[in-house]
Amino acid sequence: MSFDVTSTDATIKKDFDAAAFRKVLGCFATGITVITTVGRDGRPAGLTANSFTSLSLDPPLVLFCLDRKVASFESFHSNRHFAVNVLRHDQEQLSRRFATSSVDKFKDIEFETWTTGCPILKGCLAAFECDIQQVIEAGDHVIIIGEVTKIRHDADGGRPLLYYRGKYGQIAAE
Repeated sequence: MSFDVTSTDATIKKDFDAAAFRKVLGCFATGITVITTVGRDGRPAGLTANSFTSLSLDPPLVLFCLDRKVASFESFHSNRHFAVNVLRHDQEQLSRRFATSSVDKFKDIEFETWTTGCPILKGCLAAFECDIQQVIEAGDHVIIIGEVTKIRHDADGGRPLLYYRGKYGQIAAE
């Protein structure tokens, strides 16, 4: 199967409205994660991301998209590992904290480390520890693909924190 994108490519770029594109993308509800790593200096680094998804079951691969302009870009670029922390419905403040460019996002934040030393945040719905397998250049971002080496999830189920049309939300309690 092949895709013919050349016939519409010029039209899309000529009339492209970035604000409208962002608004339309907001119609897709996503879960919220905090992706963490450790910089060359040994300090933990992390950021809020909703661009996380599964990629493959065999081997177990996940990916996330990383903006080249984020302050922690070099930390992710210099490490071969990362962790994904899936946030619970009541962790909006944690999401907001890791979405800012504050100096010490980890101050007073409880976390543990597993094999790679990447922070695993306490109380999250699920966590994945990953080895970076591939980094793909993609516009103003890079796509980081990781092989999952360790996992944990909340056995009680829990509910995820969601993001939709620029606002936080959650699945209604049963």
